[in-house]
Amino acid sequence: MFKTPSNKVLPRQGDPRKFAQHGVVLEGYIAVSDLARVTEATESSGGEVQVKLEFKISEEKKKVVVGTAHAELSLICQRCLEPVTVPVQSDISLGIVWDEEGANKLPPHFEPWITGEGITDLYDMIEEELLLSLPAVAYHEEPCIDSKLYSSGKPVEVKREKNPFQVLEQLKSSPKP
Repeated sequence: MFKTPSNKVLPRQGDPRKFAQHGVVLEGYIAVSDLARVTEATESSGGEVQVKLEFKISEEKKKVVVGTAHAELSLICQRCLEPVTVPVQSDISLGIVWDEEGANKLPPHFEPWITGEGITDLYDMIEEELLLSLPAVAYHEEPCIDSKLYSSGKPVEVKREKNPFQVLEQLKSSPKP
């Protein structure tokens, strides 16, 4: 089993099928700036994503990759609209397949990773997993705005017309120019 040191940059490309056959474990980091879609979806341009990937043959005799990707990413707080740092953790559990047909044959606990043949960009897969793990909304843990601003005060009653055609009736009875 081959293992990369965790304080090294994770290789960008590799052959996942060969990695699975040889039981390769990759540990390292990726600069957030190398993940264009993550930087577009967040306010992060610096920092690192810590990654551990274990390529192996599963009990069902499928080539798989399991592992984690963890980063501290900057998002916009939905209360104060200021940046907030949020831990994002992605648990990776993918079956390595050639095409949709292979994806349909995977056990349900593996998501398909359609790689085609040969060398694959590992950063794309990790980026996709991180994007799927982003929270729907982000907030500061501590109160970031005055709690009085959470509500606008008294509830406003909206008066509704009982007859929805009343407006049409008024238009019908108005004089024509």
